[in-house]
Formats: sequence, structure tokens, C-alpha cells
Amino acid sequence: MQQVERLLKGVLRAFDMDTLEQGEKKAAAHIRRLMVDARLDIRDYELSETRAEQLKCAAAARKRLDKLQANILLTGSVFGPADTAQLSAELERISASLV
Repeated sequence: MQQVERLLKGVLRAFDMDTLEQGEKKAAAHIRRLMVDARLDIRDYELSETRAEQLKCAAAARKRLDKLQANILLTGSVFGPADTAQLSAELERISASLV
């Protein structure tokens, strides 16, 4: 997740947010929040002491990762096709590993 976070931050930092349409600007801001929340959800999953707690954290993390991926797709002008494909694949891999 840290690799995904670094890539997302790098792309968002390099892009001028003032040139985006209102919907894309809102999605980009939402991406930043979701990114941090997803990382924290995954941390909670890894630190869970019981299986029930782990399942609860995994469900929350998967839901947030899906939202993150949807917002990445909404900001098509920020992320190019290659970045979008790479990020989508990484997010799906992370989501699948939350068992």
C-alpha cells in the first residue's frame, strides 16, 4: 500500500489542481483522504488480534480500496492510462490479499 501511496502522491503533486474541472478536483481531493484511510484500514487489519476483528477490518479496507479505485478512474486527465492500469492492478492485488 505504501508503494501505491507514493505513486499517487507523486502524480497528484506533479499536477496543477487549478486546471482540473470541478468534479475531477473533488475526486483528486477525495483520493488523498481515501489513500490515508485505506492505509490505516490495512494497518488495523494487520494488527487485529481476533479473526472477527480481522474480517471486519478487511471488509472496511476492501470497501475503501474500491472507492479509491473508482475515484482514480474519475480523474482520467490526472492519471494517464498506464498509471491507471498500474494503480488498478495494485489495488486489486492488495484487496485480494485481505483474506
